Amino acid sequence: GLTVPGSLYPYAVGRIVLWAGKGSDLDLSKGLEVLREPRIKKIAIANPKHAPYGRAAVAAMEYFKVYDQVKDRLILGENISQAAQFIESGACDVGIVALSLALAPAMKAAGRYWEIPATAHSPLEQGAVILKQSKNPEAARQFLEFIKGPQGLEIMRRYGFTLPG
Repeated sequence: GLTVPGSLYPYAVGRIVLWAGKGSDLDLSKGLEVLREPRIKKIAIANPKHAPYGRAAVAAMEYFKVYDQVKDRLILGENISQAAQFIESGACDVGIVALSLALAPAMKAAGRYWEIPATAHSPLEQGAVILKQSKNPEAARQFLEFIKGPQGLEIMRRYGFTLPG
């Protein structure tokens, strides 16, 4: 393979949220049920064909039995960051994005969110590896050690990740 054997390190588990801009009067405490409201015309998610956060968004909508009603209003971003841009810019009314993005300063200041229960979708496990072709394998190893340490773990927690295991 392409990776250094034994270098895989599962460092975090991501979460997803329903996010709306501060100008929205949607009652996010209703959770994904709020997506049924006809005034919501565009819902941003990452493309579930190739984005794990998009697959989690679809699974959560299916779990709460709203997917069939809202699937025609989904606007697919190439990835979770593009989906977040769609709602942050106002191009979409609401969206399902990573909690880590919702907690980042720009989005945190611009909107509010409802955290989707982790039981509504498969775990969004994040992992890191060192590539055999790395130009600086020692720096890669040091970075892995950093994210395993107290500072790295605190950064993960601050951005809404839970720790695996």
